[in-house]
Amino acid sequence: MTSEAPAPAVTLAVVGAGDRGTGHARWALDHPGRATVVAVAEPRETRRRRFAAAHGLESDAAVGDWRDLAERGRIADAVLICTLDREHLEPVLRFAALGYHILLEKPMALTEDECRRIVDAVERAGVTLAVGHVLRYTRYTRAVKEVVDSGRLGDVVSVQHLEPVGFWHQAHSFVRGNWRNTQEATSMLMAKSCHDIDWLQYVLGQPPVRVSSFGRLSHFRPENRPEGAADRCLDCSVEPDCPYSARREYGDRLARGEHHWPLSVLLDDFTPEALETALREGPYGRCVYACDNDVVDHQVVSMEFASGATATFTMTASTERADRRTQIFGTRGELRGDGENVSVYDFLTRTEEAVDLGRAGGMDAAGGHGGGDAGLMDAFVTAVATKNPGLVKSGPRESLTSHLTVLAAERARHAGTVETV
Repeated sequence: MTSEAPAPAVTLAVVGAGDRGTGHARWALDHPGRATVVAVAEPRETRRRRFAAAHGLESDAAVGDWRDLAERGRIADAVLICTLDREHLEPVLRFAALGYHILLEKPMALTEDECRRIVDAVERAGVTLAVGHVLRYTRYTRAVKEVVDSGRLGDVVSVQHLEPVGFWHQAHSFVRGNWRNTQEATSMLMAKSCHDIDWLQYVLGQPPVRVSSFGRLSHFRPENRPEGAADRCLDCSVEPDCPYSARREYGDRLARGEHHWPLSVLLDDFTPEALETALREGPYGRCVYACDNDVVDHQVVSMEFASGATATFTMTASTERADRRTQIFGTRGELRGDGENVSVYDFLTRTEEAVDLGRAGGMDAAGGHGGGDAGLMDAFVTAVATKNPGLVKSGPRESLTSHLTVLAAERARHAGTVETV
């Protein structure tokens, strides 16, 4: 009797070697028998060279434009598309037509038409699509969903879910950074919180049918600029008293020896001199009250589900950065979760029980989203290797529904309406 031979390693091409693309590809380095990166497309030379060196790629396997990879036909089993949000549609259509299985960073696209075109393209090509809704893949999420599905709470009546973005994270990504401006990127709800809208429908096992929303940009505006503030933190007399000091935020991280996000967004060379240049010349050294940002810094979304259950989602910058917090209220019990811990209060016994999650890390990017980043890659690679797309929890149709909910919520916020999903 012979044992079954292990499946060969899935080969991967990577489009976009920023923090997300590099992070997903690192999973292949940690699991060499299961996945191997064979090519990368990244326009920034330093990032491209560093990525190629990490994965042992020859120079002809590291190109500046993803179109150069596509011209070579299907050179890998799958492709990780980790470009900026507005640059997802074209590579998905091209690589799907070539027969690549696709892992696509969230959001899948920014309009209903583009989302539907992506779904149609992958279904027509018969390839697996996994959208980067990493929160579906964590131990924490699995524990919460198991409680809801078990009936321990009875019928779910309502949900309160909070995303505490954090004051400095808002300043980094959504005031100074790539996702600060709706026209250049997308709405805050789509860029940051489509994770949460998707998570709620996954945990409850049903999509919303009606939504309303309220929110605005309240704080990070020119009229809130302190008297005497300069355009850049390095030149600012009030910087020592400002909680949004770029000098302090990034300088302290560098002094602690951090070489990962968020510093990796600013720096290729982790030296005080490189940081000084980045803060002097780049976008991350700007005063938070003198940027071209327009995305909201707080928003509430109210949802009604087909069962009659309701949910409220709150996103706010005015917090210490922390894990998401959730309360789920049922007819027989209440669940409380904070991203790392889950407890259930039983109405009959009037006792509270902690749910064992094992080891679950923080639910943010720096912490690998509580194991969600690795969980997504594990599910995607296994699905490709075994030709079983059902292993992917964030497939095209599920992701389309959550994106349509986000788009409806934004329509509601702008028009002051209740929108049908």
